[in-house]
Amino acid sequence: MPDKLSPEQRNRCMASIRSKDTKPEMLVRRYLFARGFRYRVNVKRLPGTPDIVLRKYRTVIFINGCFWHGHEDCRYFVLPKTNTSFWKAKINRNRERDMQKRIQLRLLGWHTIILWECQLKPKQREMTLKGLERTLNQIYLENYSLHKARPYTPMEEERGDMIAAEGDAGEL
Repeated sequence: MPDKLSPEQRNRCMASIRSKDTKPEMLVRRYLFARGFRYRVNVKRLPGTPDIVLRKYRTVIFINGCFWHGHEDCRYFVLPKTNTSFWKAKINRNRERDMQKRIQLRLLGWHTIILWECQLKPKQREMTLKGLERTLNQIYLENYSLHKARPYTPMEEERGDMIAAEGDAGEL
């Protein structure tokens, strides 16, 4: 089946697709910011240049387009009928690269969350965003419990490690 658009029209259409500040990204960023989450966007120092980086939570969020990243069993992922071998190879390369970057981030100690474009459509948006918020809070609580204050031991008092908040009554 031939392409419905001329090569110039197709080129213009494909060139207009953005990789940053997409509508799904902006939805997630607005939601997180409104709920007090602070983040950085497109941090180039991390593998894969994550869309959103929440340093306090050691978490990165990738917001993937269903077509470009080959979302399995998704109605928005349909291989084009023209130049199919090119698109299949391109999407497979994207998937492999995504997996490598997630592994690298995991080895660096980062949590990775992937949100798909279809999960941010109006019917599923609220459920997806609330689930994201719950997940981030859960990650924070787990990290907090791992790094919380260590219990007091009597040996610390003998070594002088303790700082007392009490003084002589005459000092007041």
